[in-house]
Amino acid sequence: MRNKESRIPTEAERYMSRALRLARQGLGRTDPNPMVGAVLVKRGVVVGEGYHKAAGRPHAEVEAIVAAGGEACGADLYVTLEPCNHHGRTPPCTSAILEAGVRRVWFGMEDPNPGVKGGGAKTLREAGVEVFGPILEQRCRALNEVYLTHITLRRPFVFLKLAMSLDGKIATRSGHSQWITSEASRNRVHHLRDRVSAVMVGIGTVLADNPSLTTRLPSGRGRDPVRIVADSALRTPPSAAIFNPASEAGVMIACRHSPPARKRARLEGKGAGIIPTSGAERVDLQDFLSQAYLLGITSVLIEGGAGLAWGALQERVVDRCVFFYSPIIIGGQASPSGIGGKGIDRLEQAPGLVEVKTSRVGPDILVTGRVAYQ
Repeated sequence: MRNKESRIPTEAERYMSRALRLARQGLGRTDPNPMVGAVLVKRGVVVGEGYHKAAGRPHAEVEAIVAAGGEACGADLYVTLEPCNHHGRTPPCTSAILEAGVRRVWFGMEDPNPGVKGGGAKTLREAGVEVFGPILEQRCRALNEVYLTHITLRRPFVFLKLAMSLDGKIATRSGHSQWITSEASRNRVHHLRDRVSAVMVGIGTVLADNPSLTTRLPSGRGRDPVRIVADSALRTPPSAAIFNPASEAGVMIACRHSPPARKRARLEGKGAGIIPTSGAERVDLQDFLSQAYLLGITSVLIEGGAGLAWGALQERVVDRCVFFYSPIIIGGQASPSGIGGKGIDRLEQAPGLVEVKTSRVGPDILVTGRVAYQ
């Protein structure tokens, strides 16, 4: 599957970069499919381009071919993911490529789906189309980190979001926590909610803060994620704000193996889906995520509290940290920290972040990175 040439032409990388920018326009809207962009080029001129807008809608290659019309014949196709060779909700992209008379195909990364991997490129080559790739593979993989985790590990991709002071506190000693970070940071969190399948908190957060966990962007934009509570004993009040009749997103409550029957019936009466896990006393997060995968959840944003954050790290299910730091210092042993639990004994046991990026969000500092476990 490797590129036939010893060096990838500069123009191929340029057009693939353009395809990547197109693909990002599908952020948060293509689940469970990957984000894909495509560009058709003929005699050095872009004649068509497109991106996958949503599951069930035409794939990026088809969008680009339709935009190009007759100019697709003899053109080069640059697409961020190996073209599919199977029937799903839409016909195979390889058929559309062959029917359009595309001359060459450049792809960014192989599709890791076991039912797809390598099949698209093989079909095109056997039909006489020149195929080159991968190109800008790491950028293509980074764009679709959610899809890659979902399809290969058979569980949702997990983000851990925390809003803290510089010394890692999420509230004062009296419990005052609104608001540690700025409005700009809170707006960024709503953009995160808009792009994930589900947002998750622990029962302590529900009882202390009663969050609605909806997406609130300007002009009423944004999609509400499924709301999940880790609540081993089903202490979630039926009056909790997560039961929002104005929101079409559902509510799931992850609990221990044998939850109280009366409480279960009461919460199911509010429309909650109760998900018992294999844990005898607490929520087994790995088991819950396996069940969430089967229910079509591709990504989960954990927003608190401290016990859930530590539990997710301890069970090694956090994939990316998104930490907002306000330029304030709270101090105090009684002031709660963003991550609780027992913690580690030795520094070499500590999970670390790789591919770390820092940026300013209003007055705050945002640190993101992939989690690397020891």
